[in-house]
Amino acid sequence: MRIAIVDSGVHAAHPHVQGVAGGVALLEDGSQNDDYVDRLGHGTAVTAVIRALAPEAQLFAVKVFHDRLSTSARMLRRAIDWAIDQEMDIVNLSLGTSNREHAAMLGEAVDRATSRNVRIVAAKGFLPGDLTGAIAVDLDWNCPWDQCRIENGIYYACGYPRPIPGLPVEKNLSGISFAVAHVTGCLARG
Repeated sequence: MRIAIVDSGVHAAHPHVQGVAGGVALLEDGSQNDDYVDRLGHGTAVTAVIRALAPEAQLFAVKVFHDRLSTSARMLRRAIDWAIDQEMDIVNLSLGTSNREHAAMLGEAVDRATSRNVRIVAAKGFLPGDLTGAIAVDLDWNCPWDQCRIENGIYYACGYPRPIPGLPVEKNLSGISFAVAHVTGCLARG
């Protein structure tokens, strides 16, 4: 299973990640390079969830966040297209936009992905998660950490990353980003 994790990159040597198969950094000027190192932490935390749930998967970092957790819809489209070109099985989008003006552009990218059997996993309530063809994810804080469930076509999972020893769960990161990662991990392990 090949998974593109579109985020802030990854710290591949982190003990919860234990390496990745590769990656790319996409830049706003249209170029790309191989500096997919995570300097923000979000992508590493998301990757760690997926690694824990699908340890045999090949993980690829697609860095679209560079100095802050913000990017453009055009960059999301490029990241999806990169994943299609690289023959990924799943694209984890622990991000999205609420700007509905981007629906047509992102919808075309989701359509291209689904036509090539690439699954887009994204948050319900945001684009591209609300688009036909995407796998929409919502939060269920009571869902066990290593599981997800589906109800009425929506996947549900908890919103916690991997636990940090000695840190109470409520003091760690949390949110829909991690629910998306949980669903990606569950889908990847079958």
